[in-house]
Amino acid sequence: MTEYTHETVLLHEATDALAIQPTGTYIDATLGRGGHTQRILGQLTTGQLYAFDQDQAAIDAVSAKLGTTPNLHLVHTNFRRLQAALADFGVTQVDGLLYDLGVSSPQFDDSARGFSYRFDAPLDMRMDQSQPLTAKIVVNEWSFQDLVRIFSRYGEEKFAKPIARQIERARATRPIETTFELVELIKAGIPAKARRTGGHPAKRVFQAIRIAVNDELGALEASLTQALTLLAPGGRLSVITFQSLEDRLVKAMFKEATTVRDLPRDLPVIPASAQPDFHLVGRKPILPSQAELDVNHRAHSAKLRVLEKNLKEADADDE
Repeated sequence: MTEYTHETVLLHEATDALAIQPTGTYIDATLGRGGHTQRILGQLTTGQLYAFDQDQAAIDAVSAKLGTTPNLHLVHTNFRRLQAALADFGVTQVDGLLYDLGVSSPQFDDSARGFSYRFDAPLDMRMDQSQPLTAKIVVNEWSFQDLVRIFSRYGEEKFAKPIARQIERARATRPIETTFELVELIKAGIPAKARRTGGHPAKRVFQAIRIAVNDELGALEASLTQALTLLAPGGRLSVITFQSLEDRLVKAMFKEATTVRDLPRDLPVIPASAQPDFHLVGRKPILPSQAELDVNHRAHSAKLRVLEKNLKEADADDE
């Protein structure tokens, strides 16, 4: 098995934001290589931690690393099944949830997985390798209109149409099989001047295809909706994002959850029943420190947003 270096981004900030209780129940919705899981686990006594990942390689790696412990439950499923999977354990309420979104370093660095434009590999990009949809299917079988849509929406690619046209022409002759074949077609669809700025020319299209293959935004919205329902009063939700589409979705959902409902303008006092159930922990996202940026280049676009469920009046009176 290949060993991969993985530096957990915002490790202390994201876990500290949960205000962990040693006897509480916590969720790491994105296990990865277990950095956040291990730090949460170290703060529990009789508490329980349920760590989710749809990638069996992540489950296997962390299982081998941490061994068997009664506090930790590794759950091999997409986090969009959060409530159903927890129900299997009899869990209906939790004290904190953590999401570390995007692709983990080992997934990017494993050339065979096809996530990266840096390695020549079969077009795959599946986080869950048991699912049928692959990048190869998207590139070779999705319509021109659908390719333009995902390149524009998920990659914010200005040259979505000419890139999609290059792909359409190439696949009419023979299937596009590898990441490097796709990279060359992307380059051919972007004017030479534009290719010289803004990082690797294939970055945005690869991101778009990966998001489409794994339905990342749909899964995230579904999972966060469940997370808000699962959170106990006083519990916290900690979310790390790495790209603007994820961050906008998280920010919008947090804003909706923390906004007072529509009320008549002439009400002198907002009734308790109309108060939001959640509040933001800090109005601005937490960013990596300069020290972290100096040693981990993958931390550069990271943002941490934190939400807390308000205590009920009866709970607050008890304190």
